[in-house]
Amino acid sequence: MAYDYVIVGGGSGGATLAARLSEDPAVTVCLLEAGGTGKHLLIRAPAAVVAILPGHGKISNWAYQTVPQKGLNGRKGYQPRGKALGGSSAINAMLYVRGHRADYDGWAEAGCDGWDWNSVLPYFRRSEGHEDGADDLHGGTGPLEVSHQKSPRPITRAFIEAAGALQHREVNDFNTGDNEGVGLYQVTQFHKANRNGERCSAAAGYLHPVMDRPNLTVITGAHATKIALEGRRATGVHYRKGKRDQQVSARREVILCGGAFNSPQLLQLSGIGRVQDITPHGIDLVHELPGVGQNLQDHLDFTLGYKSKDTDNFGIGARGTVNLVKHMLEWRKTGRGMIATPFAEGAAFLKTDQSLDRPDIQLHFVISIVDDHARKLHPGYGYSCHVCVLHPASRGTVTLASADPMAAPLIDPNFLAEDSDLATLIKGAKMTREIMNAPALRPYRHKELFGTGDNMTDAEWEEIIRTRADTIYHPVGTCKMGRDGMAVVDPHLRVHGMEGLRVVDASVMPTVTSGNTNAPTIMIAERAADLIKAQAAPAIAAQ
Repeated sequence: MAYDYVIVGGGSGGATLAARLSEDPAVTVCLLEAGGTGKHLLIRAPAAVVAILPGHGKISNWAYQTVPQKGLNGRKGYQPRGKALGGSSAINAMLYVRGHRADYDGWAEAGCDGWDWNSVLPYFRRSEGHEDGADDLHGGTGPLEVSHQKSPRPITRAFIEAAGALQHREVNDFNTGDNEGVGLYQVTQFHKANRNGERCSAAAGYLHPVMDRPNLTVITGAHATKIALEGRRATGVHYRKGKRDQQVSARREVILCGGAFNSPQLLQLSGIGRVQDITPHGIDLVHELPGVGQNLQDHLDFTLGYKSKDTDNFGIGARGTVNLVKHMLEWRKTGRGMIATPFAEGAAFLKTDQSLDRPDIQLHFVISIVDDHARKLHPGYGYSCHVCVLHPASRGTVTLASADPMAAPLIDPNFLAEDSDLATLIKGAKMTREIMNAPALRPYRHKELFGTGDNMTDAEWEEIIRTRADTIYHPVGTCKMGRDGMAVVDPHLRVHGMEGLRVVDASVMPTVTSGNTNAPTIMIAERAADLIKAQAAPAIAAQ
């Protein structure tokens, strides 16, 4: 079959783009997704992410691992990624975070024309259906429903008070362009009566409502194996569904939306990238593009954990089981209660040095004990606080493990390769522990976990960070946008040196944004839809 556009990957970028491009009934769109439909209850119920995130059985989760990390004492890191329509927006904490205006102004200053804050703000607004309605900063009618949290727990309010006692200002909205302060995260969660309290993934917001369009074909369980090429023009995509190898053709463009790991992998499998990453696997080099799979950035995260006697949060035990049933019934009836929680309820964006132009650490306050991505469980009740480095200097890579398209790529974030990242994380961990020890949280605190304590030296902080730190799930940059020699796509997201080939996902970010990356990825897809339509218009007019 032939379509005007073939999109590879139905995650935040692909779901958004497929919905926007197929708005024109004269255009045909095919979306290939390796996972399922993204509609099952474990995705729709926000708190059920705890069953998906650890990767047991790989339910809607690629559950990748990194190569051993020298900076983490040789440990392999864990990299959960969504495998369903909606991608990682189907398994994340639903946090709606745009980042700081300086992130985008920095992209523009580096040669990415049209990606400054003032230029991207209209696309954030277009995407957003905020429960408070539209204003100068927010959209009220977009497909992505954005809500205030349904039922934040009292302990989260105590976290905000604890930070306030240390002179961190409280803010109600982290999405104004200046995110410094402490407060509650906004979430991508349905707020209208028929689905109130359910997760609003990119697929649930954009794609599921329009999948009956006659000009839109969505093929799930379709694992892309190679880009079909005629010289340096992309003409379609080879994919595997079940045990059958199939192909779909693209009359106008092939658009990769596989994310920071899978988009560079598919380029390399197709002979596009660095020669040393391709030819050793017996793959012919089609186009040498040195930036493919380079420039990997991710937010390295360290977690402080505490036992508590307070039972008004998530815990393991007889009472927790009874509470879970009660809260499930409440959620099904009203959309509220603990099942509606994003777990990471409390937010903070702070500076470790007041001379900085923007926050350099982010905190996620979580209403449960989090240990090794919820893969290690602790009986009883507790709470956690994550701290991550927002602007890492370390850079990693994504390369092929083999020529087998079904094999996972080799993921090397190269965590803590730069000493400045470790220094920032130590400062951030100390600041976070000060907040956790503040009087407002004292009634909840029973026992500190994970080996942290008073009067720790920097050497002791370094050791515990290298022993325990890992990703907070924001990989970007491996097909970076720009005009320099390491750029993979231009500011219109077209692959340099190729025709009919574009990348639209978090991999195009030149630098990682100051926070969670789902909302920025959806914004990128919104702007890409306009860019693609504008490029097609003259050709259509000439026909």
